Amino acid sequence: MIETRGLTRRFGAQLAVDDLNLQAPEAGVYGFLGPNGAGKTTAIRMLLGLIRPDAGEVHLFGEPLHAKRRTLMRRVGALVEAPSLYPHLTGRENLEVTRRMLGAPRPLIDRALETIRLTEDAHRRVREYSLGMRQRLGIALALLNRPELLILDEPTNGLDPAGIHEMRELIRRLPQEFG
Repeated sequence: MIETRGLTRRFGAQLAVDDLNLQAPEAGVYGFLGPNGAGKTTAIRMLLGLIRPDAGEVHLFGEPLHAKRRTLMRRVGALVEAPSLYPHLTGRENLEVTRRMLGAPRPLIDRALETIRLTEDAHRRVREYSLGMRQRLGIALALLNRPELLILDEPTNGLDPAGIHEMRELIRRLPQEFG
């Protein structure tokens, strides 16, 4: 599903990612582990085609990302850093805006809310949400296109220990609950 060969990226003299070779087959949950500044976010941004590698290749679903980015990204959901949300809208309204842009079926909103355990708070304005609720809503947004691949960058960032535990449990449940 994800394969990189020799993926390298520099920012000036700073080597952010050096010759990354990885294979992540289907039907799994994988994580990049490393200290701050190790290049995890840079690698994820290259996997999503948000930045170009200086060298190497990314293949998603067996296809080269550089040649088929637009087509491949329709099969991917992503949450990179903090989700972009409309704080004056409710959680449900945020999902509705994205659903319309994607042309996704309306029932996916309820399914996503159930999956991330926000159904009871869907009517509240996002500005009233805790950080953990916002992160979960960001994941729900990433699920609306029914992705075959979901990429999350630091979904536990800024959460307290209970929020981290809750987010990890959600991530473990996602393959079974959202397919």
